[in-house]
Order: sequence, then structure tokens, then C-alpha cells
Amino acid sequence: MLDYRAARLNMVEGQLRTNKVTDAAVLDAFLAVPRERFVPEALAGSAYVDEDIPLGAGRHLLEPMVLARMLQLAEIAPDAGVLEIGAASGYGTAILARLAARVIAVESDVRLAGIARQRLQELAAGNATLLEGRLEEGYPAGAPYEAIVIEGAVAAIPEPITRQLAEGGRLVAVVKPRSGLGQAVLVTRTAGALSHRPVFDAGVALLPGFAAATGFVF
Repeated sequence: MLDYRAARLNMVEGQLRTNKVTDAAVLDAFLAVPRERFVPEALAGSAYVDEDIPLGAGRHLLEPMVLARMLQLAEIAPDAGVLEIGAASGYGTAILARLAARVIAVESDVRLAGIARQRLQELAAGNATLLEGRLEEGYPAGAPYEAIVIEGAVAAIPEPITRQLAEGGRLVAVVKPRSGLGQAVLVTRTAGALSHRPVFDAGVALLPGFAAATGFVF
């Protein structure tokens, strides 16, 4: 039987630390959360490979290195409120629950939302709330958020989501053109103005509901 604890350690040491992930809180969270619990049972043995894991219906669990670098970019403080968009089966939500004081996670797929809700309950992630809804709308009722994490690629970042970012807040997402690799982008709000900075390349599948349209910003 696979030693998942050893696999987690190997993931952190071999995939994260070697790819510029140095934040101790992020590394500790990845060591603590059992990734194998968030993938289909038949794929549990592949949970710690350095690639996206298919969850069905075109959805994926992000590659550990990509997710870890995104969360490091977000610079999440222990007292922060975080909005997670595209929770999928809840793995990123469980990681965020160890980093932030409050996590609002939005998922549009009813099946995945059910899995995420169950796993979060099993792991006693009481500071995380899983909501079903349209990903591109975020959750304005809980705004503003000190950090927003979009877990999947988008053609552009919708203005309704950037409006939910607090002053001094940080939003991270992978922005992907119609072809080629996407880029992880850091969006910050300073004195009411947004700035966008591409940081690293990332091959991430597009999330549903994020086709480019008038009024989207990058």
C-alpha cells in the first residue's frame, strides 16, 4: 500500500521547494492536507504526481506546484478573508483553510461541491464555507476579500470579481489565451486602482463560465 505521508513529503520537497515555493505556511499546509482524499478513488495512487488530476466533467485538481506558487503569490495573512473560485473537490479549499481566518469557496458543479463539502467536514475545516453558484460571479455578499484565488484558467478576469477585492488585496489567476500556455497573473488593488503582473507560465485547464466578453479586464 502506498505510503501517502511519504508521498506528501516527497511532493513538498521534490515539487514545491525546487520550484520557488519557500513560504513556510504554504509548505506546512501542503504537508498537512491529504491530497489523495480529493481525487477519484481509482486515481488515489497518482494524487501526488506533478500534473493536473482529472475529476470528471472536464474539471481538474490543479498541479501541486502551480497551486502552491499561486497561494504564495497571494501572501495570505492568518487573519485574512479569502474567496476561492472553482473549489472543485475542495483540496485548495482545505489548504486555504489552514492559511486564512475565513474562506468562502464557490463551485458550480453540484457533484464536486458535494464531495468538497464532505471532505472539508471530515477534515474539520470549520472556517471554510462551500457555496454552489456561478464561478464568474464570485460571492459579492462576503466581499471585500483580502485575497481571491481562481483555481483554473480563465480567458480574462471578470470585473465583477475584481470589484470584490479589498484595498491592498491580492488576486491570483491563470489567464490563458485560446491557444498556448497560460500565465499566472497577480492582481493588486492600491488606492482603488488595479495593477496586473504576469509571474509564471502555467498549463492549466479553462474553468467553465469564463469565456472572454466585453467588460472583462486583464
